[in-house]
Amino acid sequence: MRWREGRRSENIEDRRGMRPSRGFKIGGLGILLVVGVGWLMGGDPLQILQLLTQTQVTSVDQTPMGPQAPAGYSEEADFVAVVLADTEDSWSELFAARGQRYQPPRLVLFSEAVQSACGLNSAAVGPFYCPLDSQVYIDLSFFRDLHQRFGAPGDFAQAYVIAHEVGHHVQNLLGIAEQVHGLRRQASEAEANALSVRQELQADCFAGVWGHTANRERNLLEPGDVEEGLAAAAAIGDDRLQRQRAGTVNPESWTHGSSEQRVEWLRRGLESGRLDACDTFQGL
Repeated sequence: MRWREGRRSENIEDRRGMRPSRGFKIGGLGILLVVGVGWLMGGDPLQILQLLTQTQVTSVDQTPMGPQAPAGYSEEADFVAVVLADTEDSWSELFAARGQRYQPPRLVLFSEAVQSACGLNSAAVGPFYCPLDSQVYIDLSFFRDLHQRFGAPGDFAQAYVIAHEVGHHVQNLLGIAEQVHGLRRQASEAEANALSVRQELQADCFAGVWGHTANRERNLLEPGDVEEGLAAAAAIGDDRLQRQRAGTVNPESWTHGSSEQRVEWLRRGLESGRLDACDTFQGL
C-alpha cells in the first residue's frame, strides 16, 4: 500500500498501556429511582436516562499499567491513523453522492483490555466496533496475530481489518445495525446467528467499497494488495477458525461467515465500489 504520504486522522484516542477502571456506576435499581424522581419533578425520563448513560461512560478512567506501557509513536499506530483518515475521505465522498453527511467514528488504540460503552472487553475478542459510542477499538497485537497465527501478512490485510470495523460504523449511520438488532431480538439463536453473518459479510463488502474508492481516487493499492486482503478474509472465516479449534465445523453457530463467503463479499466491494452491491440481506 502507498500509505506513508497519506493524511493522518485526528479521530484517534491512544489508551495503550492503560488499565480500564470501572469508575462511578449506578445500579439498575438506582437508575430507576433517579429516573422516577426526575419524572415526578417534571423531567424527561428519556433525557435523564441518556444523561446517566453518558455520565457512566465518560466516568470510566484509564490508569497506567507501568513503565513498560507503549505510549509513544509506533509505525503500526501511524499506519492505523492513515488508513482511518482514508476511510474518512472515501466514505465522506460516498455519502455525499447519496446526499448525506458522513460522521466519522473515533478509533481507540488499547492493550490487553478496554472499557467501552458496550462493556469491558479483552484483546482476545479482537478488533470491534461499539455502536453505543460510535467507536472502533483495536489492540495492535491483533495485526501480529493476523500474520503469525492466521497466516495473513501484509499491510492491506491490516487495512481490511480496520475498514471492516468502519463498515460496521457505516451500517450504524445508515440504520442497518438497528434494524438487524431488532430482528435478532425476535429470532431464535440459529436465526440470530444467520443475521449476524449477513451483517458481518456486509461489513466485509463495505471494506471492499472503501478499498475500491481509495484506489480510484488516491492510487492507494500496489500489486499484491488485493490478494493480501482476500487472504485475510479467508483466514478468519468461521469454518476455518472452528476447524482449527475443534476439528469440526458447525454452520449454525457461525456469526461472521465462512472463508468463502467473506472472500466473496470483500471481492464484490473491491470490484464494484458501490454500496448497493453489498445487500447481503436480500431475500429477508
